[in-house]
Amino acid sequence: MSTPVQEADQVPGLAPNQTDQPVRRQLGPISLRLPTLPEAAASLLRTVVVALFLLTFVLQPFLIPSESMEHTLLVGDFLLVNKQIFAPAGKLGGLIRSLMPYRDVQRGDIVVFHHVQPPYLVKRVVGVPGDRIRIEDGHVTVNGVYLSEPYAAFEPAAPNPFRDNFPGTVYTDPNIDPDWWRQLQSLTRDGELVVPSGEYFMLGDNRNHSKDSRFWGFVPREAIVARPLVIYFSLTRPSSTDVQQASDDRLGHDRELSARLAGFARWKRIFHVIH
Repeated sequence: MSTPVQEADQVPGLAPNQTDQPVRRQLGPISLRLPTLPEAAASLLRTVVVALFLLTFVLQPFLIPSESMEHTLLVGDFLLVNKQIFAPAGKLGGLIRSLMPYRDVQRGDIVVFHHVQPPYLVKRVVGVPGDRIRIEDGHVTVNGVYLSEPYAAFEPAAPNPFRDNFPGTVYTDPNIDPDWWRQLQSLTRDGELVVPSGEYFMLGDNRNHSKDSRFWGFVPREAIVARPLVIYFSLTRPSSTDVQQASDDRLGHDRELSARLAGFARWKRIFHVIH
């Protein structure tokens, strides 16, 4: 009695004498080809158009040049900002806002706004229309309530009665804009500054080293153009106001390439969401 022999080339799931050759013929060869010059040009053009649209109507990069927002924002931080969140409605408003919704400016927002010198500034909104603002020993009260500000930094600085106790009654700082000083007196009630309609009161997070609404006044609503979203890159730069951080911000003097690369940028801040 002979023992049955199993065919070594039989494929499971197929009948005897049936191979997988028909399946292979159905798949056919896979071919790859490089795009033609017109196709490559069209793809590049689409990329450029999308990038220009985003930079013109939605997003824009900014560089932080000063220490006034430490430690929230540092000198050398590159920001990507949302230009549409505070923008007035327009022809493209409905389309763009379906992707990036619009809302009004709120207390606590960090905003980018037009200014005389330099042309753009980044500060934090502390007072909105109707608020009553007072600063006592550097601490802010809004409508009689102490404002919790975990983001505020008080780096060492020479005493300044006007800066630390606002609104002041004596013209004590040469950095105060004269026109703002006259307006300030007319808007002060019972030791509190009343924010008018359509205006916003701004402060830098680095309170002792920031020229802000205390020195030059309110920011009108139409001057507010964007809200920072994320730090997309951060170059290591020294701080002139924070002695402790300045040592961390300097480029390393180690001769090894790895040490220089590590000190070139603040790698941990890249893609940091701004609050």
